[in-house]
Amino acid sequence: MNEIKAEKYCLTPISKNRYKIEVFSFRFQKVHAKKIRGCYFSGTLKCWVMPQNKMCLDQFLKFFPVTPKKENKKEIPRISYNKALKDYIDQLTLKRYSPRTIEIYKKQIILFFEFYKDIKPDELTDDNVKEYILDLLMKKKISLSYQKQVISAIKFYFEKILKRETKSYYFEIPKSKERKLPVVLSKNEVSLFFSKIKNKKNLAIFSTIYSGGLRISEAINLKIEDIDSERMLIYIRGGKGMRDRTTILSKDLLDLLRGYYKKYQPKTWLFEISNDKQYNPRTIQKIFHQALKQTGIKKKATVHTLRHSFATHLLENGDDIRYIQKLLGHKNLKTTEIYTHVTSKAIQGIKSPFDSLNIENEK
Repeated sequence: MNEIKAEKYCLTPISKNRYKIEVFSFRFQKVHAKKIRGCYFSGTLKCWVMPQNKMCLDQFLKFFPVTPKKENKKEIPRISYNKALKDYIDQLTLKRYSPRTIEIYKKQIILFFEFYKDIKPDELTDDNVKEYILDLLMKKKISLSYQKQVISAIKFYFEKILKRETKSYYFEIPKSKERKLPVVLSKNEVSLFFSKIKNKKNLAIFSTIYSGGLRISEAINLKIEDIDSERMLIYIRGGKGMRDRTTILSKDLLDLLRGYYKKYQPKTWLFEISNDKQYNPRTIQKIFHQALKQTGIKKKATVHTLRHSFATHLLENGDDIRYIQKLLGHKNLKTTEIYTHVTSKAIQGIKSPFDSLNIENEK
């Protein structure tokens, strides 16, 4: 007979006619041996021995039913999952993706892996991708921009980690059909917002973002030497798409930053929490919403709204859109042209035909 193993014992053939009995969970005692004909304790082997025949085996199994260790189906995929995730993040880093993009892709690929938690990541197929995206669309009603994030993250995994071609239409980025106008604050609303910020450091952060049209990540990554007071420029290092650029430095902002620097004495980063630590974007968003709530402004604004407002206000001042494109770091002019749809200057001189109607109503 073959060796019989279970969680709590092992029966190993030691000869043509005998089993060696090893019991792990509790001792095989003399009382058990008396129930099995021919079973005895071997002083030489220092273990219990019983005849190797079906009757003895059946008697033994009455006391010790076979309970084989179940294979943990989730354990194997989890090991593969951890390796796949590490390889994924390493590859994004080697490709020099921005920390923000790495964070977004990491979040999306984790959600994808966990949706198929009983399947090894390297065994996922195009059909799994289709099923996953349809589930997001039908049940969670995800936006077009979110869908693009999902596809880009999964596409990177299939192509760069699994080395597979992704010609299936499930991996195609949908053509943009949504055209949402950015939320913009008026100059009066921006002034009101700044008036509610009493902390000098917070005021310096939001003033820098608005006055230079910065993204939140660009403001966080500013270093002290990036403020050029001689040329009145702010240097943006490794912005979106890993592109460097310059933007304008406001005289009033420079005065504000000098006062801020004198009080807080940052060491490396222009804006530091403490001990050379950078701000977390979520912290800045939280501070923004707290101040916005105090203004009573009902618009669905975020920190990025300050950047939108910067571009719109420049257009309303009559500044050339191509210069604005450079200041914002847009690769394509069409991206900048979205602000022409929210500026009020172009339509301020147009009179509504409603004003020319002669409507007589009782008052």
